[in-house]
Amino acid sequence: MSHTVHRTDVVIVGAGPVGLFAVFECGMLKMRCHVVDALDMVGGQCTALYPEKPIYDIPAHPAIEAADLIDRLAEQAAPFNPTYHLGQQVEKLTRTDEGRWLVETSTGTRIDTRAVIIAAGCGAFGPNRPPLDGLEQYEGTSVFYMVRRKQDFAGKRVVIAGGGDSAVDWTLSLADVAAKVYVVHRRPKFRAAPESVARMDALVREGKVEMVVPYQLSGLVGENGQLSAVRVATLDGEEKDLPADALLAFFGLSMNLGPIADWGLNLERSHIGVSLPGCATSAPGVYAIGDIATYPGKLKLILCGFSEAAQAAHAIHPLVHPGEALHFEYSTSKGVPGAE
Repeated sequence: MSHTVHRTDVVIVGAGPVGLFAVFECGMLKMRCHVVDALDMVGGQCTALYPEKPIYDIPAHPAIEAADLIDRLAEQAAPFNPTYHLGQQVEKLTRTDEGRWLVETSTGTRIDTRAVIIAAGCGAFGPNRPPLDGLEQYEGTSVFYMVRRKQDFAGKRVVIAGGGDSAVDWTLSLADVAAKVYVVHRRPKFRAAPESVARMDALVREGKVEMVVPYQLSGLVGENGQLSAVRVATLDGEEKDLPADALLAFFGLSMNLGPIADWGLNLERSHIGVSLPGCATSAPGVYAIGDIATYPGKLKLILCGFSEAAQAAHAIHPLVHPGEALHFEYSTSKGVPGAE
């Protein structure tokens, strides 16, 4: 365990799109950032859950894939040289005698900072796992809760389980690359965009997708981490095996604030209450932005998170540079370090 204590202006908890934009906003105000994220790569849910899925509500981008959005945001933050601490979770937040904060992570990283911005999405999130015997031995080799690359499933027999947007979207996406796609759902009605369900129904009629309804997952057949079949059962317990190389289980995410719940902040139903302007929490020098932050009239949109990042950076500036007047300038007149 390292005894080194890093010292910085701002620690950002969460490296999703809103956390990355906060690096840029702080950088424009001459504040250095360290960023901590439990995942082993930047991008948060965008990278972990739907990298190839288009996002339609980013201004000036009629459509942009989640992974591309993250690449652009990381590139935008890069001139300000943030330090990333990935694959670790912030476990402790302690107020120091100097009125600063000591941030400690699950791997022993320690950072002394003037302010903290929590941009942790909905906290530590993980997939809701189906209750199947022996599930662990197949996870990561033939049971998945997300799709990183469509091509990983080329020529494979894939069972998709679930009844929401993710299940339907990936059925549409994989129907043209997989050898066979089964969709398992306990009832004929899907909780997904009607247009997407209509497209899936068309694929069923064309024979490209086989609907397995009303069934639910009941077991896994295979050895050494490789599936040969997925066992499904009706509500009456009638079973059958679907020959399969991979199972994609889309049963949503379990939201868990994790250690954040113990930081003495003003929590409202697993969200952090903040005051506007500035997105300050109930702890001095700690701010919350993005999906985890709540206030009257809050909209859970990435673009609102971007706005909150700017507000938090401006609120923190006098803490990092006391007595220094902040003359707001547009980036068009001020420029960005390292930019052409």
